[in-house]
Amino acid sequence: MSATTGLRLPRVLGAESAPATQLVDARWLMAYAAGLGESDARFYDTEAPGGPLAHPLFPVCYEWPPLVDLRERTIGDALAPFSVHATHDLRIARLPRAGETVTTRARVVAVERRRAGALLVARLTTVDARGGVLTTTDYGSVYRGVDAGEPGRVADPLPAVPAAGGETVAWSEPVALAPEAAHVYTECARIWNPIHTDVAVAHAAGLPAIILHGTATLALAVSRVVARDLAGDAAAVRGIAARFTGFVRLPSALTVRGRGRAGTSIAFDAVGPDAASVLGEGRLTV
Repeated sequence: MSATTGLRLPRVLGAESAPATQLVDARWLMAYAAGLGESDARFYDTEAPGGPLAHPLFPVCYEWPPLVDLRERTIGDALAPFSVHATHDLRIARLPRAGETVTTRARVVAVERRRAGALLVARLTTVDARGGVLTTTDYGSVYRGVDAGEPGRVADPLPAVPAAGGETVAWSEPVALAPEAAHVYTECARIWNPIHTDVAVAHAAGLPAIILHGTATLALAVSRVVARDLAGDAAAVRGIAARFTGFVRLPSALTVRGRGRAGTSIAFDAVGPDAASVLGEGRLTV
């Protein structure tokens, strides 16, 4: 058994959150882009049809409340500190427009035993006011040192598309991260998790300092891939997937690396200032 804490996940397979209905307004769309340092005017154009362009990873913003609700219903406070965001797989039918009301539901679709602990995969499905699917995300969390209890699946994640590229780095771009980067991202995304903004909470969780949100690391990487490999066409993105492989302390820096393209799949990753991996197996699909 991989568990070292003596803790075990409760029976969570198939558990669901309450539906979360939220208004996606222009202010939220613009704030998220600003929190990532986007300079493209399309992210701030309130006169454009549909309003400001949504960043391809904006769905993490409206997915957060039902994800928290699901955790509160199933996991509880005792296990929450052992959780780290491990995998992310987003599929985009279309992104929301300013003024739209969206509804998101979260469901535990997989529980697996891993060497580090228990992997829990929550599927977040978001629909528009007419019930049309906008985005679907498989959000994987590893509960470190916790036994999976009853592993299984109630829905298989979509087959992974092999990432393009390999050992060759097609391009690389450094990204400087200020001490306040996590605080800015928290407020702009409306994603509140004190491990990213409260040093006391970070220390209590065994971390040497606050760390950047995994979704912030991924969003910053996606922005560079869009700029380099899609000529800035963020609206062309139909899927984003990656594995989180390391913590990003603040202040710090990371380097995003393009790994090549094969068909509709563009590969990328990111490393920290010590060249250690912080984001692996990145895949952007168009």
